Amino acid sequence: MTREGKIAIDDFRGEKPVLVGLYRGLHCPFCRRHIAILSQLTPALNAKGIDSLTVVNTPVERARLYLRYHPMLGLLAASDPERTSHRAFGLPNMPITEDESAWPQKVSMSDVKSIRVELPDEMPEPMDPFAALEYLNKKDGYDITEADQQMMATGIGQLVGQFLLDRDGVVRWASNEVLDGGLFGAPNTRELMSAASQIGR
Repeated sequence: MTREGKIAIDDFRGEKPVLVGLYRGLHCPFCRRHIAILSQLTPALNAKGIDSLTVVNTPVERARLYLRYHPMLGLLAASDPERTSHRAFGLPNMPITEDESAWPQKVSMSDVKSIRVELPDEMPEPMDPFAALEYLNKKDGYDITEADQQMMATGIGQLVGQFLLDRDGVVRWASNEVLDGGLFGAPNTRELMSAASQIGR
């Protein structure tokens, strides 16, 4: 998304540790906020000798258009609309069922709607995820395009996460919705930077 060509985890192996952030897509306002946080952390990570790579389930041209109007300096980001990266890191695309839940294999629509998302500085009250998505997208002026609709139709239940890999490609720290057992949690930046201090340089 942020440069021409392809990128792979192996590009970092033997060179530097890397923080990999895997997100639903730019249609998800929570993911956009997480990506912005990661972009802000990039200089501090680089100072510790750690690179970062953000991967989103958004087609590359749509993602480039968004970043043209919302630049994030220093962000290295890749497009993976097929969700290959997410599967490789064990992040399932969880189906939403009518009435059956078994986290993280599936979740019922009623359980999703019973979740209350709180962003006190950005939303007037706790909302269910669908109301929160609509509210925040409207607040951000983010217009859902056909490309976004296709990603939502096939991956509305995609779980997300962050993984800190050492120079050998071994995961040394992880924060994700599978482990946390919930949706839309904010990245734990304090814990992340503590882990980065342990494996940096």
